[in-house]
Amino acid sequence: MPDSPAPIDYAALAADIKRWARDFGFADIGIADIDLREAAEGLQEYLDAGHHGNMRWLAERAHMRTHPEDLHPGTLRVISVRMDYAQQDIRQSWDVLNDDALAYISRYALGRDYHKLIRRRLQKFADRIQSEVGAFGYRVFCDSAPIMEKPLAQKAGLGWRGKHTLTLSRTGGSYFFLGEILTDLPLPVDAPVEDYCGSCTRCIDVCPTGAIIAPYKLDARRCITYLTIEHKGSIDEELRPLMGNRIFGCDDCQLVCPWNKFAKVTVEADFAPRHRLDHARLVELFAWDEATYLEMTEGMAIRRAGYESWLRNIAIALGNARHTPEVVAALQSRADDPSPVVREHVQWALAQHSKKRADGDAADAGLGAGPSLKPHRQLSGE
Repeated sequence: MPDSPAPIDYAALAADIKRWARDFGFADIGIADIDLREAAEGLQEYLDAGHHGNMRWLAERAHMRTHPEDLHPGTLRVISVRMDYAQQDIRQSWDVLNDDALAYISRYALGRDYHKLIRRRLQKFADRIQSEVGAFGYRVFCDSAPIMEKPLAQKAGLGWRGKHTLTLSRTGGSYFFLGEILTDLPLPVDAPVEDYCGSCTRCIDVCPTGAIIAPYKLDARRCITYLTIEHKGSIDEELRPLMGNRIFGCDDCQLVCPWNKFAKVTVEADFAPRHRLDHARLVELFAWDEATYLEMTEGMAIRRAGYESWLRNIAIALGNARHTPEVVAALQSRADDPSPVVREHVQWALAQHSKKRADGDAADAGLGAGPSLKPHRQLSGE
């Protein structure tokens, strides 16, 4: 009679899994149970307040988000991983933000789209686990399904919830992506870590649009990341001047965070900036036709915005730029754009430049008007 397979030592397996994680490029790993009752209460409060804007999918699948076992039947544990994306010169972000001729794109989106890369790594990671324990139930995710990645990462001990609502790590700051393996393996779970934000409010104070309405509370309807990526159609005129030159996402709350002194530079070449988009000129990007946009953003997260929103966002940034003939000419070139959304924002931007020109003419005539453009707020990472 053949011998029965030896019982699995799950504590030893968990230790092995954490050791193997490095082989697949993960900077940190933890294991959580699937009790998300506390996170569910926070999500419902968020939805009830309408802070999700028009992201209806958050509400439509709220139950599944808070019940991983519904997403993958049999799930008992979540293996949560972190992959860093910070570049060596991440602090040069301030130089781009302070140059209104340049386009600011959130640093996470400058390289290859992380979704597929991390899912493939997680699949290989799961294959490694399977080679050790045999077939087991699992499913891999990376921001690709209704799953509460941040609360699970926090339960797994990868970090705590910062006042800006991002996950913060004492050893890695916040410049990282998250991924998960939902599994039926009854692995021992890790303990959450303490909140180390203390009395710091830098992220709240720096938010250009006041989207962080209180510690740990974000109103997406005012968040530049939401406005430039998820929101379609017209952007509130009150918010447009506050967006500066941010055309895809916003990193201000991360750039001022003291914990990002400990952010780890990525070892993933795929996350390096492509096509010089880390310091591209607005007028050049505004000249892209849709075919060029699709070619230049192939395989990148920037694709999520879509071409119409891309032009809309750049039109706003050009409206916020210094008054120059080149900027005005770029805007005028799209005054008759086929998209009514683009046309609306171009007309707004041109109106801003008419005001700047009038102010400049008044100043030149000695009529006491201020400078032709409000001085750009100097940002600092200190």
